Amino acid sequence: MSQDLTQWIAEVRTLQRQLADTQKERDQAYNSAANWRRLYETEARQRREETAEFQSQLEALQQQLKAAPATEASDLSGVNSLQDLQQHLDGLVQRCQELTDRLEAERQAHAQTRQTLTAALGDTFDALK
Repeated sequence: MSQDLTQWIAEVRTLQRQLADTQKERDQAYNSAANWRRLYETEARQRREETAEFQSQLEALQQQLKAAPATEASDLSGVNSLQDLQQHLDGLVQRCQELTDRLEAERQAHAQTRQTLTAALGDTFDALK
């Protein structure tokens, strides 16, 4: 009977250690999830701020475009030949392409960040299971 009691006490201690290890792993998983959540929220806040900034830049550019016909007309007053006009038009097309490329690059960066953070958050939740 003494041996049964000793075995039972040893088994209880083993289970207590396993429970403590499991609780430690759970706490680490919760901490990891909280860290990823904080990183995701920080990134999301930065993206919202960038989006607001780009939106204001877009609105400013739209205002410039509305004012462009008058501005372009005054810029064109110095154009004396078809070649000068073509060069001016080429410059405007190039500027438009640069702005389009920058916008597309930002969209791709935003999509990549969102995909990376979503995958990392999913991995963290999978690790919690």
